[in-house]
Amino acid sequence: MRILKTLSRVYVEDLDEHLDFYEKLLGMKVEMRIPMPDVGLELAQIDDILIIAGLEQALQPFKRTQATFMVDSVEEYEAFLVNNGSEIVRGPQKVPTGVNMTVKHLDGSIFEYVQHNLE
Repeated sequence: MRILKTLSRVYVEDLDEHLDFYEKLLGMKVEMRIPMPDVGLELAQIDDILIIAGLEQALQPFKRTQATFMVDSVEEYEAFLVNNGSEIVRGPQKVPTGVNMTVKHLDGSIFEYVQHNLE
């Protein structure tokens, strides 16, 4: 059970409008870009930044989430977190990159846990 990477989240309306800035700022290119039309969002990852783009109405349910933890096993983290008093806000579900869940920690902070498929 390991957290492999922590992604800071940036919320924007138009992804294309902001990608160039973050690529120049970080000196890196987009590693991953994923449309999520079912929820009206598009995601892009540049190093440790996750840019989440969409209209305000689509972004609103996600804005309380402080960061994304990329983990080796969502299943193991779910058991650990429940046994240690955290609340599962959205249980494990398949997403384009693998499996994710959203969790509210004891201090009230909300985090996404995501396990990427290695395929």
